[in-house]
Amino acid sequence: MIPALKNLNWHGFLARTALAPPPPEVLEALFQQPVLITGAGGSIGSALALRLAALSVPLLLLESSESHLYHLDRQWTEAGAPGPMTAILGSVTDRALLEEVFSIHSPGLVFHAAAFKHVPLAEAHPLAAMANNILGTDILVKAANAHGARVVLLSTDKAVEPSSVMGATKRAAEQIVLNSGGTVLRLGNVLASRDSVVEVFAEQIALGGPITVTDPAARRYFLTLDEAVNLLLASAAHPEASALLAPALAIARRITELAQFMARELAPNREIAIEFTGLRPGDKETELLWSEGAPTSSLPPSALVSVRDSVLPEGGLKRSLDRLREAIEARNLPGAFGQLCALVPDFCPSPLLLARAHQCEVEVSQ
Repeated sequence: MIPALKNLNWHGFLARTALAPPPPEVLEALFQQPVLITGAGGSIGSALALRLAALSVPLLLLESSESHLYHLDRQWTEAGAPGPMTAILGSVTDRALLEEVFSIHSPGLVFHAAAFKHVPLAEAHPLAAMANNILGTDILVKAANAHGARVVLLSTDKAVEPSSVMGATKRAAEQIVLNSGGTVLRLGNVLASRDSVVEVFAEQIALGGPITVTDPAARRYFLTLDEAVNLLLASAAHPEASALLAPALAIARRITELAQFMARELAPNREIAIEFTGLRPGDKETELLWSEGAPTSSLPPSALVSVRDSVLPEGGLKRSLDRLREAIEARNLPGAFGQLCALVPDFCPSPLLLARAHQCEVEVSQ
């Protein structure tokens, strides 16, 4: 994290009370076996790992980035984390590695946070995003099911009526987990997470501006990193199988308001301009935590909402995943794109992606 961000009062921007953590007795009953965290070197994964370490939970930390895993190991040492930890360098797409992890360590619970998350990069590299976010989730879920482990997927509001490859791949991942009896938690934008818009804004403010915002009307749901971890823990304690959960947040905030707040806090004696650059391919003006009309119910005393959303039947899901795997292995973008649309019928792809898929079809036919 950029040092200047550590002491910012994010709740001064959020203008609401912090979402409450789950009670200690719930956590004590939850972690009776080792826990596997995928994407453990990311901001949320590492924060979750350090929280669980304080409870002396045996942890298996899977991370595909060598530098992120090294950084997490240093955090672990500096924090004097008491819990046992096994660091594993590798990917959720590695079937043999996952089988080895489950066979040797027998995790009973999996927090699946590994994903490609950047919208522009996923638009530019859709096959990589589909392979990692969809096929990786399928491989992980099958390994977990074979060994009796439960999966909690960290998802995103971009999975709701998605307009980006990233959002569509996360919606497909949701369906894989829900079909297996696992739990899905959708989050909004996590403030001060690694490579987030907050870090971009902080760097731009340090240089004197301007702060670049896509659109003056763009809105997002924002949470702190602590709140994201609390919600993941509460989701893991939720007793219902095939549960789709989201935080109980009343309003989405304008990204411009975040930029203005950070400018006031980080450069109180300077005037920092804001420049609007336009929505990028795959961007939406406003994200949703669930579709309009989707049945919801609150889950007191937690800060969670249960969402009832449609899921593809298991047979149709398996067929589309098999065809998607074949298309990705053949580097067949139009074929993979067609299966992504079959997996996520309400996906509204960007003109950029449609043009790329069409160009690939033309090149193949020539």
